[in-house]
Amino acid sequence: MHVLILGGTTEARRLAELLHPAVRVTSSLAGRVASPRLPPGEVRVGGFGGAEGLARWLREHQVDAVIDATHPFAGTISFHAAGAAAEAHVPLLALRRPGWAPVEGDDWHPVASLEEAADRAGALGRRIFLTTGRMGLATFAHIADAWFLVRSVDPPEPPFPPRMDVLLDRGPFTLDGEREILRRHAVDVLVTKDSGGAATSPKLTAAREAGLPVVVVRRPPVPEGVPVVAGPEEAAAWLSRR
Repeated sequence: MHVLILGGTTEARRLAELLHPAVRVTSSLAGRVASPRLPPGEVRVGGFGGAEGLARWLREHQVDAVIDATHPFAGTISFHAAGAAAEAHVPLLALRRPGWAPVEGDDWHPVASLEEAADRAGALGRRIFLTTGRMGLATFAHIADAWFLVRSVDPPEPPFPPRMDVLLDRGPFTLDGEREILRRHAVDVLVTKDSGGAATSPKLTAAREAGLPVVVVRRPPVPEGVPVVAGPEEAAAWLSRR
């Protein structure tokens, strides 16, 4: 069996570890991180050329199943995967970590986009901890009357906010570490995407304890009709049943 994992996430790496070497695994990475943590098995980096290109790749490499284990906000590839799998007649499963949910004491402000997040954050505070990644910083570049602490794996490229400090780091993060960041930088508002998972959730607890507002960007829509599991073990079980 040849399985293509559309990856780049912790869950994708874990799934590759569960399958390899009993199953031939090819993990596809988008190439947005300079030094990614590579999973076992074969690895390819870069796009496929849309749904049509992905369908062609599936046929040429005799792929038997596709697991879409991409980041919850990498929405385009999920639709390409659905179209390609249907065209190539290859089974498709989505591996999506559950989203976060507010609990008592949270001061969440859900928004539908980064643009809306920029508007809302600027109205809530002037020292903004931005944890949405470096790819969307241009959305905040027009805000000159606020200071941003930007956390990303790789250094961001302009355009970005004029008043900004960069914290280069990669999760998982600890609760004590997140508390210290909020305290040391006098953060008064947190901006995040609903990425889900435990690796980056401590910032939500730290913000709750500090009584800070949190602007949460909701997840984009996903293709309908694709079976979904929440964890790598469930994805491996789905494959074994096939």
